[in-house]
Amino acid sequence: MSTHPELDCAYQRSLAYLNQVARRRVGAAATRQALLDSLGGPLPVGADDPARVIERLAERADPGLVATVGPRYFGFVTGGAVPVTVAAEWLAASWDQNGAMYAMSPVTAVLEDIVAGWVTELLGLPRTCSLGFVTGCHMANFTCLAAARHEVLRRTGWHVEADGLQRAPRVTVLVGSEAHVSAVGALRLLGFGANELVRVQADSQGRMRVDALDGALDRCDGPLIVCAQVGNVNTGASDPVGDIVSRAHARGAWAHIDGAFGLWAAAVPELAPLVAGVENADSWATDAHKWLNVPYDSGLAIVANPAPHRAAMGMPASYLERGADEERVGMDWVPESSRRARVIALYTLVRTLGRDGILDLIRRNCRLARRMATRLSPQAGVTILNEVVLNQVLVAFDAPDGDHDAMTRAVIARVQQDGTCWAGGAIWQGRQVMRISVSNWSTTEDDIDRSADAILQCYAAG
Repeated sequence: MSTHPELDCAYQRSLAYLNQVARRRVGAAATRQALLDSLGGPLPVGADDPARVIERLAERADPGLVATVGPRYFGFVTGGAVPVTVAAEWLAASWDQNGAMYAMSPVTAVLEDIVAGWVTELLGLPRTCSLGFVTGCHMANFTCLAAARHEVLRRTGWHVEADGLQRAPRVTVLVGSEAHVSAVGALRLLGFGANELVRVQADSQGRMRVDALDGALDRCDGPLIVCAQVGNVNTGASDPVGDIVSRAHARGAWAHIDGAFGLWAAAVPELAPLVAGVENADSWATDAHKWLNVPYDSGLAIVANPAPHRAAMGMPASYLERGADEERVGMDWVPESSRRARVIALYTLVRTLGRDGILDLIRRNCRLARRMATRLSPQAGVTILNEVVLNQVLVAFDAPDGDHDAMTRAVIARVQQDGTCWAGGAIWQGRQVMRISVSNWSTTEDDIDRSADAILQCYAAG
């Protein structure tokens, strides 16, 4: 008999959920108030049986779960969780290792070194890069852009970590007009206001225009950072990064790449031309919990030159002395000190799938996105607004009365209520759209066909 029945309960409940998630309603079934009533109540005073707590939590939380790990969730570029990575997370939680320093967890430090090498090889990036394991692309952007801020100011003789920003030389940051909010949010945290960023015009697919960048660079002087994007969160399109990076470097600027999911195109030979030249940038931010399908949270901050990376993130203190044989101090590369060993799940993913399996996952998602567009587009009144180059599909629905945006919002609401699949909405260049992101390892052609049929039925009901 187990000495920890609460662990047995959690294991059985987890298995039951994963075994039926492909068949369950995709969206949540409970309202906020219902969840508050079921899970809330007065502050507990006395102790309760742990197994009973877990059992009640699993039962009462279930109606509020969104089946994001299932095959027909197409919202927010959300990956699933390959089963072996869930198993790895169970181990990681049991081991409860702190990834801050080698002395705290030698195995975590070693795994981070190993996975850093695998990731840079997979993406075709310089093997001398430094890599930090962070929560997601928001913090990856923050980390990389902190390194950028350090370096462009260092070249002027300013030490921003010691002397701050108040009297520092002004740094100009250029971003595309369709830059993702996480990159802008990271820049805000670093002291660059959203309104002071130089926005460079993009084309109809959201790609930064090189001619517009040339004009913007001509109007700038002093320290410069240029942020490019691979994998627009709406269309999947990528900026012409090769041209952008070369122009940035010609002006002495730091070239950063925001590539939450699109950076993984660099690993796939037939997709790599979409991001040609990306390897020449100075830093790259990406997620593993999107296209690599490991559990939340898992992001990667990669910097070509480790020196500015460590200078921006490192926090020396007398009690943090390192041993002479210590190869890696994880906290030198990330904004956090104490942090969980999120690398464990990523290690098992790469070990299990290998290069071929990861490439197959990306290829299948792109192929299935094209299938979705092909299934939807012949229907009168349905328009696919983007070139489906990766895993993103933008859909708009016409209305007889001409209020197309209202019709599209209504179809999105019906789809979410129907529960066969889940897709969200967005505003794309002034127009309401349904955004479909195919990012899950378990999605099949049948899932696409069932979802497309449900979407068209919801449109027909309007």
